[in-house]
Amino acid sequence: MAGKKPFGNPVPVSDLATEILDPVLRKRAGISIGLVQSWEEIAGPRLAGRSRPEKIQWPRRLHEDDPFEPAMLVIACEGMAALHLQHEAGEIINRVNAFLGFNAIGRIKILQKPVLTEKARPKPALRPLTSAEKAKLSDTVGKIEDDGLRASLERLGATILGESKPRGS
Repeated sequence: MAGKKPFGNPVPVSDLATEILDPVLRKRAGISIGLVQSWEEIAGPRLAGRSRPEKIQWPRRLHEDDPFEPAMLVIACEGMAALHLQHEAGEIINRVNAFLGFNAIGRIKILQKPVLTEKARPKPALRPLTSAEKAKLSDTVGKIEDDGLRASLERLGATILGESKPRGS
């Protein structure tokens, strides 16, 4: 038992999140996280920032031997993006089907509503840190030997402190 680590190899958090979220998305929206993550490649950068796939609606089959019918992809989008999306619907259907590996999607339904993606979401203004906060943060991360890690943790700490109200206010 000596020399054995109690845990396996490190796994990226994004892989763990995908393992958790993918089954939930499949069950609730009939959509995979891979489709959501690849939306910019599928829709193109112009539409991806103003739209997102919401769900895939599969037609009900009354009997197991009913023929396969393609599903409808529901896409949320903002304002004028709906017109562009409608114009490019055929191309998007082809790209989604190519991504999925079969002719799963037969049509698109467009829902106009606000869509804030990470790129479009405004970042909150951070307040400047007090000299005491800067000193404490620098002291906290100062013992970390790796320069890149130390700088990243210092930026993270400054962001967290900058989002909160200063103590004593």
